[in-house]
Amino acid sequence: MSSTNRPKVAFIGTGGTMSSLGVHPLELQDYGVHENRMHASEIVARFAVVEEIAEIIPVDFRNVPSPEIYFAEWKELAGLCHRAVAEHPDLSGIVIGHGTATLEETAWVLNLVLKVDVPVVLIGSQRPASGLSTDAAINLVNGVRTAASPQSRGRGVLVLLNDEIQAAREVTKTSNWRMQTFRTPDFGVLGHADADLIAYYRRPERRHMPDTEFDITHLDSLPRVDIAYAYAGSDGSAMRAFIAAGAKGLVSAGFAPGMPPAADFAAMEEAVKQGIVVGQSSRAGSGRIFRGQKLAKAGILAADNLNPQKARLLLALALTRTSDPVEIARIFATY
Repeated sequence: MSSTNRPKVAFIGTGGTMSSLGVHPLELQDYGVHENRMHASEIVARFAVVEEIAEIIPVDFRNVPSPEIYFAEWKELAGLCHRAVAEHPDLSGIVIGHGTATLEETAWVLNLVLKVDVPVVLIGSQRPASGLSTDAAINLVNGVRTAASPQSRGRGVLVLLNDEIQAAREVTKTSNWRMQTFRTPDFGVLGHADADLIAYYRRPERRHMPDTEFDITHLDSLPRVDIAYAYAGSDGSAMRAFIAAGAKGLVSAGFAPGMPPAADFAAMEEAVKQGIVVGQSSRAGSGRIFRGQKLAKAGILAADNLNPQKARLLLALALTRTSDPVEIARIFATY
């Protein structure tokens, strides 16, 4: 394929397993101890076949272990995406390489704050670039193919691993080591990156980038929102500790189908009375929360079908816009 008819795709590297180099092909777990990670340009050079698919514009970001990625990195990544589109009017799409630990959270935030109209695809890998049968190479190639596909437009931020294309809103990591770790409970994939075709079968229904009401450009941080995990015997101590730490919002990862323990519920009621916005999610990770009479009377919101970590982020972004529970309930129904 000549350079004149290849699509142009930006590749932003943030580190993660796909950038990692161990010392032996069978070092598939403890490779991170070496702290040897490639930048985006080095990943492209290592898997140079990707340049047969597209003209790659590597963007070297600082290599950050994904458990350490938070607001500062999200803000910078959003800025890099906006800059890439501004500097390359003919850009077909953007791929972001990311560690899988927090990949779903980065994808979800970008889905809510980006103002670009080209596809943005997050990729990662379960095996390091140096590992036997690494998935880094094929995920890079398929991520670029997905970002370059005109069919990817208008679907929000996408996640691509294991040949599967998922929506940022619902996808979650479900397995520590398996290649099929990213799953979308209830709804399944949007499509597949097959060898001959980027094939789609459904679209996300909820509102997503670039048409959102959130703007983090001038923010220095997100409001503090914490998650309290329900378990047999939990006594509200975590909730009250978060309140004491200055939480502006709380999410209960309750028992399925969305029930906090009585002691947690009492702490949640206290929080609402103090003006803290509280949302009910479920530790099951699947299914919609019903806002019954007990939750409604206490002023506790329902997190729809978002898992706790995604409910937390939507609530934090909502709190940058409003503290009105009615408006926040609208936001949860919209996104």
